[in-house]
Amino acid sequence: MVDRVEEVLEKIRRGLLYTESEASFQDSQRRSDLIFEYNQTRPSDAARRRSLLEAILGSVGERIVLLSPFHAGFGSNVHIGDDFFGNVNLTFVDDVEIRIGDGVMIAPGVTLTTTGHPVHPDLRVDFRRFSEPIVIEDKVWIGSNAVVLPGVRIGYGAVIGAGSVVTHDIPAMTVAVGVPCRAVRRITDDDLRTRTAPAEEPRTYA
Repeated sequence: MVDRVEEVLEKIRRGLLYTESEASFQDSQRRSDLIFEYNQTRPSDAARRRSLLEAILGSVGERIVLLSPFHAGFGSNVHIGDDFFGNVNLTFVDDVEIRIGDGVMIAPGVTLTTTGHPVHPDLRVDFRRFSEPIVIEDKVWIGSNAVVLPGVRIGYGAVIGAGSVVTHDIPAMTVAVGVPCRAVRRITDDDLRTRTAPAEEPRTYA
C-alpha cells in the first residue's frame, strides 16, 4: 500500500495523469466541513473565523481578510502570507499547493485551479486529471472573475485584469490582461501618480 501511495504521489508531483480512485487516500486532508462552518460564521466573529482559517489552510499569515463565501477542494493545500485580502466567491482548486505571498489582493469571483483534465473523453474516466502548483508572489492584485490555471506563477507586484484567463507565467511588475492573459506593459513610477493602469499595445518582455 505504501509503495502504491508513493507511486501516485510521484505521478502528481510530475504533473502526470492520475484518477480520483488513485488519489482517494488524500481525502482526509479535505476541510469541507470546516469551510462550510467558516462560510456560516458571522463576519463580526473575528476570533472564530481566524481559528477556523488556521484549521483549514496549510498555513496562514497575519492580518488576513477572506470574505465569505469561499470554496476549496481541500483547503489544506493553500498557503497564504501576511496582509491578504480575498473578496467573495474566491475558489481554490487545491489538489496540490497554492502559495500566496504577502500583500496580495484578490477581487470577487476569482478561481485559482491547480488541476486540469485531458481533452479526449476516454482519458477522463474516473475523473482522471493532472495537477501543477500555483505561486502568487508578493503584492499581486488579481481582478474580478479572473481564472489562474495549473502551473502558473504570477510575479511580484503584477496586476491581472478582470476576466483574464492566466495560462502562463506573468512577469513581475507588469499589467497583464486578456484571454489568454498576457503582459501588456510594465508598472513604473509613473503609476504612482495615476489611479488606474491603462493598457498600452502588447509588448514582449525579456
